Amino acid sequence: MLIVKKFGGTSVGNKERILNVAKRCIEDYKKGNDVVVVLSAMGKYTDELITMARDINEKPPKREMDMLFTIGEQMSVALMSMAMDSMGVPAVSLNAFQVAMHTTSAHGSARLKKIDAARIRRELDNRRIVVVTGFQGIDKYNDYTTLGRGGSDTTAVALAAALHADACEIYTDVDGVYTADPRKVPKARKLKEITYDEMLDLATLGAGVLHNRSVEMAKKYGVPLVVRSSLNNSEGTVVKEEVTVERMLISGVALDTDAVRIAVIGLKDEPGIAFKVFDLLGKKNINVDVILQSIGRDGTKDISFTVARDDVAEVEKILEANRTRLTFEKLETDTTVAKVSVVGAGMQSNAGVAGMMFEALYNVGVNIRMIATSEIRITVLIDEADVDTATKAVHDKFIED
Repeated sequence: MLIVKKFGGTSVGNKERILNVAKRCIEDYKKGNDVVVVLSAMGKYTDELITMARDINEKPPKREMDMLFTIGEQMSVALMSMAMDSMGVPAVSLNAFQVAMHTTSAHGSARLKKIDAARIRRELDNRRIVVVTGFQGIDKYNDYTTLGRGGSDTTAVALAAALHADACEIYTDVDGVYTADPRKVPKARKLKEITYDEMLDLATLGAGVLHNRSVEMAKKYGVPLVVRSSLNNSEGTVVKEEVTVERMLISGVALDTDAVRIAVIGLKDEPGIAFKVFDLLGKKNINVDVILQSIGRDGTKDISFTVARDDVAEVEKILEANRTRLTFEKLETDTTVAKVSVVGAGMQSNAGVAGMMFEALYNVGVNIRMIATSEIRITVLIDEADVDTATKAVHDKFIED
């Protein structure tokens, strides 16, 4: 078997954890398997690099940030290979250049285009464990790029697809996918399995256990994922196309405190105005989620939407630069909001899910600011101060003990 294993920053946060991960990988290697390991930067090292950069330059160029970020993963893979060597097992560390992970040139949020698997296959043929940097790639100019938040998950899935791996295991500090964040919702339950679509929505809506782009890629290439803990040997959660267990009404509740609401007030009430607003943002690769358009009045209307906190300054800059073309009166930004979502394929065949969710929020006195829905999810925008209360109330409404 060929197994790709990805370990996050907390899993390799210190010497003891690095040695623990090395032992786990060697166990599979000694069973005769080929093993490829993808690592994130150690612990909070990326945050330290950001602090160092901003101490020098408050708005550092994205290209230079990508150059800086690559240090973290390279440190992790080198130390891991050393750990395996100390245990008598041959290992080799490779970075994005050495593997040739080709990406777009969008620094900070690049997308993988192609992976040259020849070097990895050659090392595997020599019976080495291959330890690869996650999160990074190279563009057509041979500049380093990074894949954005959760990029190491995406690296692992892409490698699994390119190598036609038999398994792709994502190791985190939790032992699977839960119906909610167990640190915030004590009654959260671990799921045995979940569909790609459900996991994709949960990941997009704030569930931090997997990154949405990695799930998207796994679905596209049919890569079965297993989410497991690096700290114990318990069974994880399998992410795949179809689940074999009976579907619950909902599979999970996700919360996102990274959302910011932006309101464009006094737009001209005419065809195409929404297109103009969102086309400008789309061209700058800014993702927009919950959207609300008001009923027109006196020839004008308002459009509100949510974006990630990191994108707010750029959104404001883009819209202000196009104020004359868009003919709006003012922008309002609200950073005191959060999103709570329920996700589940079971709601496709069951009526009344929205009513149950809204009742749960009403019972604990939480006001709904905006609503968005799809076939398998309902998202509400609420005050950030209410997010923990709302998440527990909604979870307990749907998930039985």
